[in-house]
Amino acid sequence: MSGRIPDGSAPTRAAVRDRLDRVTDPELDRSIVALEYIDAIEIDAQRVAVDLTLPTAWCSPAFAWMMAVDARDEVESLSTVEAAHITLHDHMHETEINRGVNERLSFGEAFPDADGDVAAVRAELDEKARVARQYDAVEALLAAGLDGESIVDLRVRDLEIDGSTDTVAVYVHDRSFAVTVPTDPIERYLEKARETGLVSEPDEPLFRTPEGDHIDAESFALVHRRGRLAQVNMSSQGGICDGLRAARERRAEETADG
Repeated sequence: MSGRIPDGSAPTRAAVRDRLDRVTDPELDRSIVALEYIDAIEIDAQRVAVDLTLPTAWCSPAFAWMMAVDARDEVESLSTVEAAHITLHDHMHETEINRGVNERLSFGEAFPDADGDVAAVRAELDEKARVARQYDAVEALLAAGLDGESIVDLRVRDLEIDGSTDTVAVYVHDRSFAVTVPTDPIERYLEKARETGLVSEPDEPLFRTPEGDHIDAESFALVHRRGRLAQVNMSSQGGICDGLRAARERRAEETADG
């Protein structure tokens, strides 16, 4: 819990929604707000209740757990929130997840018979998301005219983000010239690369192989194809989830009308 209520003011719905927008479906690497998983947000003074429903009742309990915990933690990061209560609906393990998340148990305590640690699952999915985001960032650089040899030589220090124009200046060849690319794919990649501990210092290579190694110019095309596979896989899974959610909504409407 945040425990930071300086003046007793309540959080706004917009602020809560903004925090929830930072939570991603770990399999799809897309915001749970954009995916329309959020059913309701209720605010009572400094306490917030969030209801969410996933596309299927059999979504991995580890994935559902991560989204519920992340939603709770993001909302409670607001200084005006004393506590957040998360309710997952229509899931085969909703009882265990709701109890565990709201009683602040560990995944192992909520699922004592689970095989494996949720932290390992999260790390694996974060790496997959990092590779997919790298593909999008590299595509932006290729579209700007850079070649593979220039891209594998890039360092974090070669980026200059201009918040006023939503663009990034990317300096190449000892900063002899620069190209401009949209900010979004670069910032999204950097966010995940930093989360996974792959990029932390200005002099470190900007991009890596899926295994975290340096990319040489000869391997660039192969590494980029592997990134495309990860990105396509996530997009395909997202399309399936969109279809399942739409089918669930239609069934709910038919039941209500009938």
